[in-house]
Amino acid sequence: MRSTGALALLGALAHSSLAASESLPRGVGPEFVKFYENKTTFTCISNPSITLKASQVNNNSCDCPDGSDEPGTAACSNIDPLSPEQPLPGSVTGTTNTTVALPGFWCANAGHIGSYIPFMYVNDGVCDYELCCDGSDENAHAGGVKCENRCAAIGKEYRRLEEQRRQSKERSAKKKRTLVKEARELRRRVEARIEGLRKEVEGLEIKKGELQAKFEEVERSERGKVVKSDGQGGKLGVLLGLAKTRVAELRNALDKVLDQRDDLQDRLDQLEDILSKLKEEYNPNFNDEGVKAAVKGWEDYAAGQSNEKKSDLEDSDVMQILKEDGETAGINWAEFETDDSSDLDVVYNWEAYLPPSVRDYVHEKLNSLRVWAIQNGILADNPTSTGESRLVTAAREALDAAKNEHSVKTGKLEEEQRDLEKDYGPDDIFRALKGKCITNDAGEYDYELCWFDRTTQKSKKGAHGNTNMGGFVRIDQEFVDEEDRPDGKGLGKGQRMVLRYENGQGCWNGPNRRTDVYLACAETDEIWRTVEAEKCVYRMEVGTPAACEDIQEPGVGGKDEL
Repeated sequence: MRSTGALALLGALAHSSLAASESLPRGVGPEFVKFYENKTTFTCISNPSITLKASQVNNNSCDCPDGSDEPGTAACSNIDPLSPEQPLPGSVTGTTNTTVALPGFWCANAGHIGSYIPFMYVNDGVCDYELCCDGSDENAHAGGVKCENRCAAIGKEYRRLEEQRRQSKERSAKKKRTLVKEARELRRRVEARIEGLRKEVEGLEIKKGELQAKFEEVERSERGKVVKSDGQGGKLGVLLGLAKTRVAELRNALDKVLDQRDDLQDRLDQLEDILSKLKEEYNPNFNDEGVKAAVKGWEDYAAGQSNEKKSDLEDSDVMQILKEDGETAGINWAEFETDDSSDLDVVYNWEAYLPPSVRDYVHEKLNSLRVWAIQNGILADNPTSTGESRLVTAAREALDAAKNEHSVKTGKLEEEQRDLEKDYGPDDIFRALKGKCITNDAGEYDYELCWFDRTTQKSKKGAHGNTNMGGFVRIDQEFVDEEDRPDGKGLGKGQRMVLRYENGQGCWNGPNRRTDVYLACAETDEIWRTVEAEKCVYRMEVGTPAACEDIQEPGVGGKDEL
């Protein structure tokens, strides 16, 4: 652990002067070279009114309010911009009321990557190889330490890992381009289906209109015809049909009542058996008032049952009513159905006595007259349930079929249009993943993500089953600021896509579950971790090529031909 006491104890003497043109003061970064080279005096960077001798640079004494005279020591670490307690360069400190000029101590790290480190780490007796691999942060002085330069090995390993990351990014980007290509093809298919459905719907609208007109024409032409009532015997036949229908309805209702009675009788028999065993087997010496009350109630009930009058209605009587033969409830329907005569048979029979030369003419005129009388309410129309002709029935069925097909196709068209307008992310990329699922083993549970569908928590114990953690609702963007993980399976820092899954299964005494799925770049679809951020609100971190940045393939032009 580094501390102020350690700084005071391990602080070292620095360079005492600037070489005329051969070297720069220790710790000067490349963007600040112009302030230190070829000078016998030094002007404080943020306070140009203050001029120092060159020997005062890196003399372990903070002479400039902005600390610019000590780029290579820890003398001005109290205003270190890289210290957590200090503001960034260009801001105003709370203690000196001046701007901080330098971002930190510069480590050149030849063979690796140069970087600034906090001034408090300079000459503190610790070799900070993870920040300053060339060891220049420790000045070898009496009582100090000398840090070897490890930048060659560290740089080599860093470049190896960077090459692996670069190749992984290229593979991920290639998979992303494949997903984009698949998504485009899927979108094209949706557009093709929509175009086909539109044409079908248009054709069905024309067909429906034609069938509607045909039905109305057939219905009008058939309306005036005297239609035989299929053996119903005129008004008596109609009444007979209604009576028979009503009797059938009552029989069905009675049949259901019998089924319910049998179910209730079974339950009653079970309860009586339980209470009977309780009376026979309970211990009367056991002072349980509840049991005694139950036994007493059973005895009273049994006594009442012995005196209850049985129903006079036998099951055989009921079954006689429910017989499904030609005779029901003492009524022989066949006697009423054999009469083929109709009240309307004799109405227009006199047409048969007309000469053939005038019969058709008179018939046509009479039909027109009847249609006119029906349309104007003078005559009653033929009942459609018993008197509709086959021609009208066929026209009606054809029209109903066309209407039904038009409704089905219109529904499919609307569904496809909604899918086309849905947000599937950049380049429609999640269209290629929709419906696919990935699972992560998290100890007690398995967590499953189904793209654009749902998230699920699956218990391994089997007793609790699966828990719905939310259904997909929308895509959001959110800025994430996290440290990079050593295994590379992390969100890092930057703008990230977040898939919102909401309205899941309700928590006990809490809200409905929801899941926020944070996406980061990875070669394969993989759930990295799932945590319950707050009650019934889950945070799922997922790697996927769909979240990667696009990297142009080597040798490929700027235009993506996918």
